[in-house]
Amino acid sequence: MKRLLALGAVVMMTAALAWAGLDDDDQPRAGGAPRPVIAEPIKGERCVEDEAYMRRNHMRLLDHHRDETVLKGIRTKKYSLKGCIDCHVSEKTGSVATAKDDFCVSCHSYAAVKIDCFDCHSTKPQGPMTTQASNAETAHDMHGMAEGNQ
Repeated sequence: MKRLLALGAVVMMTAALAWAGLDDDDQPRAGGAPRPVIAEPIKGERCVEDEAYMRRNHMRLLDHHRDETVLKGIRTKKYSLKGCIDCHVSEKTGSVATAKDDFCVSCHSYAAVKIDCFDCHSTKPQGPMTTQASNAETAHDMHGMAEGNQ
């Protein structure tokens, strides 16, 4: 019985702490960490998906799009990294990942997540080719993203 009460107390304490970590917009906040600066897109009327969905799933969408393009040769625009960069580029820096307030860096710094997209891809809007590597398939192989490595 004591174990059950202790488990219940732990569950209640965890729920209370989680609830206390939310502010008015239901977004988790780290104690004292600066909130990400999320600028409005400079192109388009709306994102390809709603904001909450994109915050949680953008990497899955980008990974899937990458696999379709690199491994299968299927090119579409809906979830392309180029499309994201074109819409979310900073008017100040002309980039999504060079300054601390740029779109990608702001959230990824807040979440303590490394961005490796721009090891190969440009952080600024380009013409039709945005990859800096001479062969995207080779670059993705180097990052362990080949078909057999997933």
